Amino acid sequence: MLLFAAKIIGFTLKKQLFYKNILSQFLLNLFDLSLQINGFPIKKAEQILKGIQAQSEQAFETYVEKKKREIIDYHIQHNTFYNTFTHGVNVLDWNSIPIMTKRDLQKPLESRLSDAYNLKNVYINKTSGSSGDPFIFAKDFVCHALTWAVIKNRFGWYDLDFNCSKQARFYGIPLDKKGYYKERFKDFLSSRFRFSVFDLSDAAFEGYIQKFKSSSFDYLNGYTSSIVQFAKFLERKNMVLKSLCPTLKACVVTSEMLFDSDKLLLEKQFGIPVINEYGASELDLIAFQNLENDWQINSETLFVEILDDTNQVLPLGEEGRIVITSLYNQAHPFIRYDIGDIGILSEKSTTKKPILKKLIGRTNDLAVLPSGKKAAGLTFYYITKRIIEDDGLVKEFVIQQTHLDTFKIIYVSSKGLSEEKMQQICDEMTRYLEPNLTVLFERQDALERSKSGKLNQFSSQIKQPS
Repeated sequence: MLLFAAKIIGFTLKKQLFYKNILSQFLLNLFDLSLQINGFPIKKAEQILKGIQAQSEQAFETYVEKKKREIIDYHIQHNTFYNTFTHGVNVLDWNSIPIMTKRDLQKPLESRLSDAYNLKNVYINKTSGSSGDPFIFAKDFVCHALTWAVIKNRFGWYDLDFNCSKQARFYGIPLDKKGYYKERFKDFLSSRFRFSVFDLSDAAFEGYIQKFKSSSFDYLNGYTSSIVQFAKFLERKNMVLKSLCPTLKACVVTSEMLFDSDKLLLEKQFGIPVINEYGASELDLIAFQNLENDWQINSETLFVEILDDTNQVLPLGEEGRIVITSLYNQAHPFIRYDIGDIGILSEKSTTKKPILKKLIGRTNDLAVLPSGKKAAGLTFYYITKRIIEDDGLVKEFVIQQTHLDTFKIIYVSSKGLSEEKMQQICDEMTRYLEPNLTVLFERQDALERSKSGKLNQFSSQIKQPS
């Protein structure tokens, strides 16, 4: 546009090239520019991040302790909600700091903001509610810019740049007119094309194929379950996505569990590296698969702990609740915040480079059995998955616990499961868990997803004690 105007006005060739350069720079940095325009100082955040990462391992330990102390002191002095929450606690003893949960935060946002902040000078969003406890949260502008700085840094490990790398986005999209066009505009600014996850039919996937053939996508990014379904479609068609779209470099999956077998399928059918991402909208990017294939935790802006049921810190290698402190959010406290997930830190973790060895599931995904035994809900999903998908008939499925001894498997398939398959599943449930469990099967045309497009792989309707 600028170059066209320059020609019309009759500018010299030198001036035309000058305006062409301005336009090129504008287009090359559109994502950063959109953050800056909205008040998020991305350049400042990137400088802060660079300074953090330049520190030695020893200096980094000092940095983390300093930031922990600074953030708790700030909120005790400037946040009435948090001051009340920690009343009478010895703040010099980190292990005595109370654990926060989503339920603690389910009160008006205004009452949770620090003194210098209001609804007009913070970034406001809400969690998806997939944990069962949705709430609205806030970040100050520097904190939110740091979130994007970390994300950009991690994607950069794979030569992906939010300003110019074209993304094939597998997410939900609001169906109301205002929300729909708002997301489409954000997609434009972020150089991405959105494939809706609400239609995973073969007809929709045929359209996806044509789009990949005609577009120079650099990477795929989105919900695990929908991307896996696309890979299964490619497998049935005997296609490799990289051969259809040679510019592809990587696939980043997020928000839902990625099983080893699914990762192998994605790598085979896409012909590119598959990267596992773990994050929470109210916090930050929590972990991202690095080039050594480790799930590297974001230690620059977060402090991650693994705690037992009595809130004691567990040794590396032991399974427990993931509790996270946001080191930079001054607008809203997330200090020793129980995110609701269960995981294990690797024995090779260091303060500067902690490694998430395993993400097991959500605490509210636990199934309580008639004997009193507890099992992670994804155990049922995993047991069933090995049997139910081996012939390729079942596209996807979810499991619901409807009663203490009853589980319903809802699946999408071209035809019903055989009696043999159903008996195999029942036998495996008995072998891995306990006898006398009732398993019901229900075939549907499509699975119900949340408004965001996520698929809740396991859910329990049993009321569990708080």
